[in-house]
Amino acid sequence: MKIAILGTRGIPNNHGGFEQFAEYFSVYLASKNHDVYVYNSHDHPFQKKNFKGVHLIHCYDPESKVGTVGQFIYDLNCILDARKRNFDVILQLGYTSNSIWYKLLPKKPVIITNMDGMEWKRSKYSAQVQKFLKYAEKLAVRSSDFLISDSIGIQDYISKKYHRESEFIAYGASVFKNPDDDVLTKYNVGANKYCILIARLEPENNIATIVEGYHKSETPHSLIIFGGLNDFGEKLQKKYSNDTRIQFVGANYNQEELNNLRFFSKYYFHGHSVGGTNPSLLEAMASNTLIIANNNIFNKSILEENAYYFDNSDDIRSMMNNESLFSQKGNFATNNIKKVEDLYHWDIINAAYEKYILKKIK
Repeated sequence: MKIAILGTRGIPNNHGGFEQFAEYFSVYLASKNHDVYVYNSHDHPFQKKNFKGVHLIHCYDPESKVGTVGQFIYDLNCILDARKRNFDVILQLGYTSNSIWYKLLPKKPVIITNMDGMEWKRSKYSAQVQKFLKYAEKLAVRSSDFLISDSIGIQDYISKKYHRESEFIAYGASVFKNPDDDVLTKYNVGANKYCILIARLEPENNIATIVEGYHKSETPHSLIIFGGLNDFGEKLQKKYSNDTRIQFVGANYNQEELNNLRFFSKYYFHGHSVGGTNPSLLEAMASNTLIIANNNIFNKSILEENAYYFDNSDDIRSMMNNESLFSQKGNFATNNIKKVEDLYHWDIINAAYEKYILKKIK
């Protein structure tokens, strides 16, 4: 088939979860002799026209100049280009800024949309923006031929809210098998003597809750926080600047380095509260780490009993002060790795996507 993947900044990934998925899935499809195209921002660091057999189409993206509204222009440019390509399938990852252009989507290809999470719940958005996102979600459901949900929670929501079926296919991960503790010297930490958090620094990811609880605890260990320093992150960094344990170190897309840091950490914090199966959660599960996650349906449906859960900063403080919790690392980590191997391995996820798409275009 000739398939296009829209809705990301592009590949190879240097941004987030959808980009990670687009990279793995597109390369997989190319290896199966499909004709695959991924749309990239014009200013993506990777400027070649081919990546591991995947065709890259760079479209003008003014987001760096005009802010969020630039996403709408970028998505419009991608859709206009897609009208000229005679695709069999267009796979849209998310709907936030592309759904308003649905009338411009080409008529020939089957339109399949991964519905992402409940974007309108993100607390960083104003009431007006949240209202728009609900409308965009509705447009995406209405204009797509088929829908994919990355979690059971999202699948249930779409069924109850819109009375539409969606296929549950989670994200994927690969089990990390060759740890190397050399990276620890870069961050001046020792094995099991630090905690780690990897996330976009946004309110709905419970960054403030985690940092506050950590600050109030008596643990001597460092908390290393990976995420691009936006306004929200800079405010937190300033607020806790006197606590030398709390280290905001910026974004890092070196998967080998991050996997090693997860592997040797004492605890891995996952505060995401909006959306479906978050890729960073699966990567943590695949990296032999002990996870402390926000207590919500999305995280619990994946981790089940193999993690500790928090609702507020006092929970974080109590966990950090309770040394006995760490004794469960071997048990929880082993169960999570088996779950990745059995349910979420990239080979399984990629094959499920391919099978589903081929079924829908026959």
